[in-house]
Amino acid sequence: MKIGCPKEIKPQEFRVGMTPAAVTEAVGRGHGVLVESGAGLGAGFTDEDYAAAGASIAPDAKSVFDGAEMIVKVKEPQPAERAMLREGQVLFTYLHLAPDPDQTRDLLGSGVTAIAYETVTDARGGLPLLAPMSEVAGRLAPQVGSWALQKANGGRGVLLGGVPGVRPANVVIIGGGVVGTAAARVAVGMGANVTVTDRSVTRLSYLDDIFMGRLTTQYSSAAATADLIRTADMVIGAVLIPGAAAPKLVTRDQLSTMQPGSVLVDVAIDQGGCFETSRATTHQDPIYEVDGVVHYCVANMPGAVARTSTQALGNATLPFLLALADKGWRQAVLEDPHLRAGLSTHGGRLTSPPVGEALGLEAITPDQLLAG
Repeated sequence: MKIGCPKEIKPQEFRVGMTPAAVTEAVGRGHGVLVESGAGLGAGFTDEDYAAAGASIAPDAKSVFDGAEMIVKVKEPQPAERAMLREGQVLFTYLHLAPDPDQTRDLLGSGVTAIAYETVTDARGGLPLLAPMSEVAGRLAPQVGSWALQKANGGRGVLLGGVPGVRPANVVIIGGGVVGTAAARVAVGMGANVTVTDRSVTRLSYLDDIFMGRLTTQYSSAAATADLIRTADMVIGAVLIPGAAAPKLVTRDQLSTMQPGSVLVDVAIDQGGCFETSRATTHQDPIYEVDGVVHYCVANMPGAVARTSTQALGNATLPFLLALADKGWRQAVLEDPHLRAGLSTHGGRLTSPPVGEALGLEAITPDQLLAG
């Protein structure tokens, strides 16, 4: 198979879909790899690194899209990229379709076979291609939140860990999954007073055990959230419903109950955000203020640490990438129900019911598509 890896064009996105190590693996199995010139520079990989691994270097994105049977990316294709997709081609990347009707419509119109990283599953019910970036974003959240708390950035002027004689910041983390656990680890390490909420008592028990009393756990409810955010210096939104739009857990009206200069960090922004006032921002212009509350809603947080993120993502995606290349998409998803869960569009049909429900579109399951 001819595999194409274009340069990411989303603002301030420095990750790349394939590392030179992944190229070596693919070429070693008889596949061709076409990498756009400069695609890896943001993550510290040069064209020479890719050429040494066996890739061909393409002068521009059009050459990659025209020449490849499978496109491997990081972020969802932007409008200019979607215009280059075609029927019979495979797209393997993060998609986050539920809050993005324009992208969904374009992918359906192109006829491309799109497989979403974020809905590929594993035997334990996890999301193995989302987990490494969730881990990165979770660890970044308290860091960027502490920056936003600085007075010069519109925050309350509170030091996350406090100092002797002055209390630390109150950090509330909504969601105790991969993102929430990673965020708690860093926030606790920075000395903050941390509360994690979740609707799974089992998960809360796990967090209580691993943190050995260094944080507070709280069963998640609308009333509990409303109470906690009133005294929070920072609230980190870390909720996920696989493939679907994130629920809105903090309303616009509730902002007036929060302390002026407090900070909301919405890690769920790729799925539409879990705060009613969230809107996607970029690393170049990451924050804005609503009713005196600072919002940090960067839609590609892991792009800030592009080399670490690229390597972590590449480790997770490589087995699936090779299966798609070795067997072709149809055989690969037939044999692997976990990869099949990532199938989102094919031949103009939507194969993700959660996306269909979110956008009001007709959808079938991947099993129905394959059976037909």
